[in-house]
Amino acid sequence: MKNEAAQPKNPPALTAKVVSGSGSQLAKQGSVYRSGVSAQSVGSNMLWLGAISLPAGRRTGAHRHEGHETALLMTAGQEIEIWSGPKLERCEMVRPGDYLFIPAGVPHVAVNRSQEDAEFLGARNDPAANESVILMPELDHIVP
Repeated sequence: MKNEAAQPKNPPALTAKVVSGSGSQLAKQGSVYRSGVSAQSVGSNMLWLGAISLPAGRRTGAHRHEGHETALLMTAGQEIEIWSGPKLERCEMVRPGDYLFIPAGVPHVAVNRSQEDAEFLGARNDPAANESVILMPELDHIVP
């Protein structure tokens, strides 16, 4: 009997693949995603890599990513606030050149109070172009 859980979702790639930049999509938490490497674009089984932006004067809704970790590198913009923790009790400033790690299951909100769009290079261990996001509207009132 074959162990289905151990089988990769996509057949292994036999060659390297180049992905041209694609259009953007508004994620349900409020940031803008441009997928590069994903299950859909190259058959990735464990990795998503793409660009993420948070427009000037905008914020995300409170949310968490239950099943995956996220790593970001801020590449452009001024600075943004990252509120995180069970009750969004911790606030840190992220500036261009900073790396940011968001563990799986951690509630967070990103706020861009500047007049400039914030841009990130992002990677996560969920290969889907449309990641699984759990919105947490009960926490939205905490972050001004």
